[in-house]
Amino acid sequence: MKSTMILHLSEGSTIGICYGRNADDLPTPDKVAKLVQQHNIKYVRIYDANIDVLKAFANTGVELMIGVTNSDLLPFSQFQTNADTWLKNNILPYYQATKITYITVGAEVTEAPGNVSALVVPAMQNIFTSLKKAGLHKKIKVSTTHSLGILSRSFPPSAGAFNSSYASFLKPLLEFLADNQSPFMIDIYPYYAYRDSANNVSLDYALFQSSSEVVDPNTGLLYMNMFDAQIDALYFALTALNFRTIKVMVTETGWPSKGAAKETAATPDNAETYNTNLIRHVINDTGTPAKPGEELDVYIFSLFNENRKPGMDSERNWGLFYPDETSVYNLDFTGTTIVAPNIGTNSTNSSGATTWCIASSTASQLGLQSALDWACGQGNVDCTEIQPSQPCYQPDTLVSHASFAFNSYYQQNGATDIACGFGGSGIKVTKNPSYDNCIYATAADIQ
Repeated sequence: MKSTMILHLSEGSTIGICYGRNADDLPTPDKVAKLVQQHNIKYVRIYDANIDVLKAFANTGVELMIGVTNSDLLPFSQFQTNADTWLKNNILPYYQATKITYITVGAEVTEAPGNVSALVVPAMQNIFTSLKKAGLHKKIKVSTTHSLGILSRSFPPSAGAFNSSYASFLKPLLEFLADNQSPFMIDIYPYYAYRDSANNVSLDYALFQSSSEVVDPNTGLLYMNMFDAQIDALYFALTALNFRTIKVMVTETGWPSKGAAKETAATPDNAETYNTNLIRHVINDTGTPAKPGEELDVYIFSLFNENRKPGMDSERNWGLFYPDETSVYNLDFTGTTIVAPNIGTNSTNSSGATTWCIASSTASQLGLQSALDWACGQGNVDCTEIQPSQPCYQPDTLVSHASFAFNSYYQQNGATDIACGFGGSGIKVTKNPSYDNCIYATAADIQ
């Protein structure tokens, strides 16, 4: 059975798919393009600039992120003419019909064998110059992807720091990204953090299902999931080097549906849970505790299971589809499906008590204001009750107003843990926060 998928969002954060082709049993690019269109997928990342793929996506409206492989970095970095010729022969003939919006120059080069990182920025600069000659440098952004290993420290998030051994690579790279409004591209995998450190990382925290927060002791920010913590570690690392304007883009994330015997978390249920909660988290423009409401574009890995990938069994089982184009598991790309947390999906905790969602007294004023604005705007909460002369206006404090809005959103959206996230600003309570004529609803009131 094939599930119905919708990835397109007219504005705000977007969800895309990585189309890896390290397999010998995949459908032809033409068939893949039709599959992508059938499910209304609008953003696709490929890892090269394969002409058959570029042709297949012509006139589909799908936006492509294409790549220069690590093995091609040397010629691109050495001579401008190599970049010019590549653009002229491989990109320009297909560009008008095929929407290309990003070029990744190298992939996770700090993890690659051999010292290729020094080639990345010269290659990026040559490709950018080629695009500028063609008048496309503002339509096609140039960047490169990284693993989380680019950081020497990611916890607590506020202590996020780049690995100093990459300093000579990072300085010109970050200057290029800032100068050209290109994103810092990161591949993030909470699955690996859990698999390799199960004693330190809970499965629920990795799956966006946690019922308790992890507190950053330096900032007081509260983290309900590992994804946000890893993103914020990168933002703090960028800030520490005084690069505050560079946007972050997640070019790979996901969860495997199958693995070796010791990879017990690699299951279809966990993969569905992670990706469903991820999609909902992203398309709601929830942001992160350090960047509430910040838009974040994310690409899920991967479109297909790829049978030629080396490594453990899980490496060949990240796909949303089998090669015969049937779904590995049902996945709702609209972000409207609520995946049940382990403690239940209605507004009761494990003891059966009703729960409400209120603003954390330790949240930052900026974080609360951003989350309140979002709840009353994109979150579709009716905030009439906290307007002047209305029952919940007094006390006229940010915490009080945010608490009412947070709870309304929480109850309207199934009273799940993730619906009380608000970038770490929301907390669940079992004591009814209603007072005087200000009534805090429960899920039962809304049904």
